[in-house]
Amino acid sequence: MNNHDIDIIRGRLSVVNERIDAAAARTGRAPGEITLVTVTKTFPIDKVAAAIAAGATALGENRAREAADKYAALGNIVNGRQVAWHFIGHLQTNKVKLVTDWVDLIHSVDSPELALAIDKRARAADRVQPVLLELNIAGEEAKSGVKPARLTALAETAARLPNIVVKGLMTMAPLVDNPNAARPVFAALREWRDKLKAGVLPDCDELSMGMTDDFEVAVEEGATIVRVGRAIMGARPLTC
Repeated sequence: MNNHDIDIIRGRLSVVNERIDAAAARTGRAPGEITLVTVTKTFPIDKVAAAIAAGATALGENRAREAADKYAALGNIVNGRQVAWHFIGHLQTNKVKLVTDWVDLIHSVDSPELALAIDKRARAADRVQPVLLELNIAGEEAKSGVKPARLTALAETAARLPNIVVKGLMTMAPLVDNPNAARPVFAALREWRDKLKAGVLPDCDELSMGMTDDFEVAVEEGATIVRVGRAIMGARPLTC
């Protein structure tokens, strides 16, 4: 593990946490309400270990095999530090078995078929898998996520499954030059969360939204989880 990497990441983490705290304060929220997920996808294991040593307590991965390999190498306690693993990428039903036995939160449930596959695997492992439903609010074809018109049906299916629990919603805002342009997307996700929480999903508290370029706006709009990679880990390698 490279001490120089640890120092650099620790400094970046501090800056991002200060920005989260300031955004929370602007809307009267407590900083402790927001979980910072450090996105470590494509980074090698030694760099991920450096992030943990620097203070990262939640890690985000988006490829099932890569995530499973990193978990196998590091586990959820690294040098005495407790680590939570979040799966934030598109998850194919045939890859569910790679993550469901150990991951703390799956952010990207976007179909009844995927919810059913996760429930089946979790049942076999005798556990209840926390998940988020991914909503494609902006309607971008290149991005995953259920369309708003189908969200209620997905939520109703998920609510009937005994071995998953829907903890909230996730979305990805469009890439924009001005972070404030993403605000309507984040506000819409909050409104959907509130609607589902009042109905079929009473445990639907979490809002996973906001990344390096727009996480402060997301916090102002109610994000409880932000997914930040580049601002903490630096330029992303092309391969792991």
